[in-house]
Amino acid sequence: MGKFVIIETKTGVKFDLKAGNGEVIATSEVYASEKSCKNGIASVQKNAPIAPVEDQTVEGYTVEKHPKFEVYTDKAGEIRFRLKATNGQIIAVSEGYKAMKSCLNGIESVKKNAVDAKIEKI
Repeated sequence: MGKFVIIETKTGVKFDLKAGNGEVIATSEVYASEKSCKNGIASVQKNAPIAPVEDQTVEGYTVEKHPKFEVYTDKAGEIRFRLKATNGQIIAVSEGYKAMKSCLNGIESVKKNAVDAKIEKI
């Protein structure tokens, strides 16, 4: 089972969603308060299971409605995803992947782990 880990940074508070094996599968922005961070977690829990995947790595891709996972290629040539809420705000992002299959597995892991993940504060 996954878990959300709330982490204090120098500039605020962020969360990591970790899979059952402890791997970080998604990270948030830095929020100004713990309350805002927890709202971000609630948004991931609500939106991830129903979000379709928009593959922006292919030409002429189909634009999906929010919420959605956007798959894209970063400046280093790695494949990443970002989860956007119904209002279009980015609520979680992934690490860079070398292969599309790994990125899609990461999305499935977020969908599976986010819903009933426990919240832990470091």
